[in-house]
Parts: sequence; structure tokens; C-alpha cells
Amino acid sequence: MYSKLKKLIFKIDPETAHNLAIKSLKFNLTSNIFDENINSPIFETKLFGKKIDNPIGLAAGFDKNAEVYNSMYNLGFGFVEVGTVTPLKQIGNPKPRVFRLVEDQALINRLGFNNLGAKNISSRIRLNRPKGLLGVNLGPNKDSENRLNDYVIGLKTFYDIVDYITINISSPNTEKLRDFHEDDNFEKLMTLVFNEKEKLNSKIPIAVKISPDIENNQIEKISSMLIKFKVNAVIISNTTDGLRDNLLGNFKYQKGGLSGKPLEKRSNLLIKKFYAFLGNKIDIIGVGGIDSGKSAFEKFLAGSSYLQLYTGMVYQGPNIISKIKRELKEILIEKKVKNFREIIGKSLN
Repeated sequence: MYSKLKKLIFKIDPETAHNLAIKSLKFNLTSNIFDENINSPIFETKLFGKKIDNPIGLAAGFDKNAEVYNSMYNLGFGFVEVGTVTPLKQIGNPKPRVFRLVEDQALINRLGFNNLGAKNISSRIRLNRPKGLLGVNLGPNKDSENRLNDYVIGLKTFYDIVDYITINISSPNTEKLRDFHEDDNFEKLMTLVFNEKEKLNSKIPIAVKISPDIENNQIEKISSMLIKFKVNAVIISNTTDGLRDNLLGNFKYQKGGLSGKPLEKRSNLLIKKFYAFLGNKIDIIGVGGIDSGKSAFEKFLAGSSYLQLYTGMVYQGPNIISKIKRELKEILIEKKVKNFREIIGKSLN
């Protein structure tokens, strides 16, 4: 059914199509009625100490303003991350700013953290209690004079209404945001965040979302810092501003972050490298090119304990979670695996 609708949807500007999807989801007309694996023991797990039905989450970027997270649970997502949220409302970069690369099963976006601001979005969450595990992705305002403090404002705004907070230092669409990957900058940010968390007497789990474009020599340094501050999870990874030359789509050289299938191999390799340093000390949430049971399986083998997706849903449709679970279950049963966690960071032949 979605394959027929997709032909019509893909004739519409991508951002307009996204806005229409959000509006339709508000009516809560769709659900994972075709999911035969709800509450299946093979996918059962806990995230940040809370039981979830499955380890596949919705990545930040889809539900920027916390409008449809409860509808996404109904589609089968094990957890949802809203945002990116900045302290103040901002409109983002000029349009057009989202581009489909259909031949590559990819998107390029340069949205620029467009959102309604922390106060408005926190009010929405308070008025609409989450029916599942909810995280919020935080970033600084584009013109902020104190980006470090912007993350503190976000923490103070959301720490008591969500299940975890993600510190986003990895979008390629906010100038110099990725400078936070550098040693001193990263340590300053983590120090400030965890000091504020202590002041709030909060146990809110903290995740950090990193760039896929970091250098190899940064991996060990970032890993050491994550361990030092006892960060709860690292999200690998955000979109890339590279990997353009072998793409087929007409928009491949548009400025912005590339997501979808072309990012899969780079993401998996980065996950493996981080897992070599982190092991079981810090959970890895793998992102990039997930659209099937096979791609999910390979993310777990690489070292991910959980997954997130967004672009895959654009191309596969709203029932992507039931599809992935069905295909993944077949693979796991064939490998005689009773629960997916048995394969995390392992190579099976």
C-alpha cells in the first residue's frame, strides 16, 4: 500500500511531505497492526533501566517539536527521541533545505535545528504524557553567545519530564557545532552538563550524539572522555557532509547532512571502532542506513545495543518496524539466538 502512496508523496517537496506526515500522525490513524512480534522475547530488552518492547528507536529529526511521539509508539518503535530542541525558537536555514536521493535511498538536509524552542516543547510533553520511553535531543541556538549554557538550559528544562537527554554535538548544519568533538571543548561541555545534573540532584541518563566524520585519532580520546564522565550512551552517528562522489541522485552535491543507505558502512565501521574501546561500559545506539532485518543485524554485530532510524521510514513506510523485526527474527532463529543481545559486538558465520 505504501509503495503506491509513495509515488504520490515523492512528487511533493520533501519538507512539505514531512509536514503532511506529522499532521496525519496526529490523528493516530496508523498502527503496527501487522506486527506479529509485539512483546517477543527475542527482542525484549531494557534501555536506561526501563523495559522496552524492542531496541529500535526513532531518531531525532522526525518529531522535532514533540507532536507525534505517542503515535510513533503505536507504529512499533521501542523508544522515541524528539528534537533537536534549542533554548529559543528558531526557523532554521532558508528553503529548500531537504532533498531526496531516491536512487541512493538517501536524504540530504540542511534544516538547521528549526524548532519551537525548549519552553513550548516542554509544555507539550507535560500536557501529553509519553506512553513509552522518550528522549530529547538538545542543541544550541545558531546565534547563541554561549553555546555551552544552551545545553544547560535544555537540561534544566527537560530533566524531569523525559527518560533521557541527548547532547547533540554532531549536526553539520550548525556552524562550528562539531568543534565540541575537540578534547578541551568536549571536556568543558561534559563538565558543565554533569555539574548541572548534580546540582539538580537528577539521575537523568545522558547520551552524546557524535559525527561520522571524526578522525580515527579522535575515537580513543572521545571514548576515554565518555568513560570518564560515565555517559550512559553514545549515538553513532549523525549525518555526514561527505560520501558524495559515488551517489547517483541529482542532488548529491547539495550542502547538508547525508543520511540513509550511503551512511551504513561508515556508521558500522565507526561503531566497531568505538565498541573496541567501550565494550560493555557504555551502550552504543547505532544509526545509519537501517531499513531491513539484515541491516539491523549488522549494526548489532558491530557493537550497537540499540538502533535508531528515520530515513529508512521515508523509503519503506510506516510499517518499517514490523518489517525489520520479522526479518531480523528469521535471521536470529536461523543463528539459534534466543535474544538479540547475545550477538552484540560479535561476528557470527
